[in-house]
Amino acid sequence: MKLRIGVGLGPRDPADPVTFGDLVVHMEQLGVDSLWLPDLLGGDLPDPLVGIGYAAGRTSRLKLGSGVTVLPGRNPVAVAKELATLAALAPGRILPVFGVQHATARERPLFPIPGPRGEVMDEALTVVRLLLEGEDVSYEGKYHTLDHVTIGPRPARPLDLWLGGGGPRSLRRVGRLGDGWLGAALTPDEAAEARRTIEAAAAQAGRTVDDDHYGMSLIVAFEDEPGRDFGALRRRRPDVDIAELVPTGWAATRTLIGRYAAAGVSKFVIRPATTPRSWATFLAAFAAELKPLET
Repeated sequence: MKLRIGVGLGPRDPADPVTFGDLVVHMEQLGVDSLWLPDLLGGDLPDPLVGIGYAAGRTSRLKLGSGVTVLPGRNPVAVAKELATLAALAPGRILPVFGVQHATARERPLFPIPGPRGEVMDEALTVVRLLLEGEDVSYEGKYHTLDHVTIGPRPARPLDLWLGGGGPRSLRRVGRLGDGWLGAALTPDEAAEARRTIEAAAAQAGRTVDDDHYGMSLIVAFEDEPGRDFGALRRRRPDVDIAELVPTGWAATRTLIGRYAAAGVSKFVIRPATTPRSWATFLAAFAAELKPLET
């Protein structure tokens, strides 16, 4: 398995003079594998797909992912067109990851959906894949109907469509419909079990998920950070010691990555627990401390 480690971008300190464009150029200069943008309406972070397009124009090697883009509530035809355009402009560098619902509860009503989230997700994902892979697509589902639709330019090689989520239904969906998995808030042992669930669902559906298409999003904390109560994470996972999910310091991060790798996870998205005083300083430390782990 090829072990790769990317950066999940979070908010910037208003006093930090480094712009988003400066950051993506700096990442490429440091040899960072990938940049990942969250799907959040609030704050000063760019929309993930718009941000990916801008970053693609400022770089030539940096891979660019959406971690994760919520698909239900979006028009899957428009999403397919956006992804096809990005893939044509930055071949081999676009890494879409889709999720079922926004992490922030107050944002969910802003994206109305016509039915149960799981059903809408399955159908929308099917539509996106059909349009990215087919030249003349007709489809009649419960929520979407296509009549001889073609988008262009279609990618020369179909994009891998990864999925997030950690519950049983989400994991089985990865096996049935996804090309990879990006998990979060799971211990290494739980990640290993999640991989087994995905593999079993894929086998039942007569398909496979590539051996190195299993990833984990990790929050990294540091001793000198104020206000690190991890309230939302503690409410989400009251059954787990936070240290099992959030390493403190680079040495602990390397150790935890090693444990995940032993569990069959080889792709990582690292984001700081709090807003760095300087993203440039954080990225330099990231490259020095974690890039040597890549294989």
